[in-house]
Amino acid sequence: MDSADLGVLRTVVGWRAAGMPCMLATLVETWGSAPRPVGALLALSADGRLAGSVSGGCIEDNLLDRVRAAAGADWPSSATAITYGISVDEARRFGLPCGGTLKVVLEPISAESRLEALLKAVEARRLVERRLHLETAVAQLAEADSEAELQFDGAYLRSIHGPRLRLLIIGAGQVSAFLDEMASALDFQVLICDPREEYRASWTRSGTPVDPRMPDDFVSELVPDRRTAVIALTHDPKQDDLALIEALRSDALYVGALGSRGNQEKRRERLALFDLSPLQLARLRGPVGLPIGSRSPPELAIAILADLIAVRQGIQLVRV
Repeated sequence: MDSADLGVLRTVVGWRAAGMPCMLATLVETWGSAPRPVGALLALSADGRLAGSVSGGCIEDNLLDRVRAAAGADWPSSATAITYGISVDEARRFGLPCGGTLKVVLEPISAESRLEALLKAVEARRLVERRLHLETAVAQLAEADSEAELQFDGAYLRSIHGPRLRLLIIGAGQVSAFLDEMASALDFQVLICDPREEYRASWTRSGTPVDPRMPDDFVSELVPDRRTAVIALTHDPKQDDLALIEALRSDALYVGALGSRGNQEKRRERLALFDLSPLQLARLRGPVGLPIGSRSPPELAIAILADLIAVRQGIQLVRV
């Protein structure tokens, strides 16, 4: 299951390998209401295909017309910045919501774009900065910091690609497999730990190996920070509690554990014996996930990710 950006990169690299002229649009600025976040990607081919989105359908047709027109004339050698919705009438013409305004960088793709190397880095779960010079359409790649953000100054576009958040999962069961698949699609770097040999032998997600370390060692050695979530899913206090103690003492963005309300109360009583403060204990989200009536493993994974996304976005939801 591909993330949106990874799917766009694979598509545009495939088009270029097949000899099809193509361009890449990157959303670099928004004002007012915007349906897509800054950094969103859209690939467009000269024969009328597209992959991804920068506006949810508002300006994609116009961008595609530009690419087709370029294919029938002189193919550009530089990238260009295009602004949509400068006036209310233009915003309405393109269907932009609430008079919103968007700016995108549209670049012709060539060997100098370095997209093949970028794709390999992202597939290897590396965080990479791509620095595009608009006048020459030449890009350079470098390792990126997790705190870095997209920057555009009119001459250069610096975009960040790869996993921005880590998800540490304790336990290699069914829920973990669905959570791994869905979180990977959302650009999380997923890391899984389970010291139980039988669970490691039963794991089928070949793209995410299971670490055999003890859960507390696994969490403490990875040093959770504000871009890390830790979720315990084994249902075994000997496994989950050790990891949770380390996670609650860390700066982790999100700490959660699977289990009923009754089991969570017993868990909090146990954890309180390990010199955890009331404030640290209050950070534990248990039962983990939004209360949407989940029963099956994929439903539980959806509930967990929905809650994690809300926390990441700073949205306070009422949990009943």
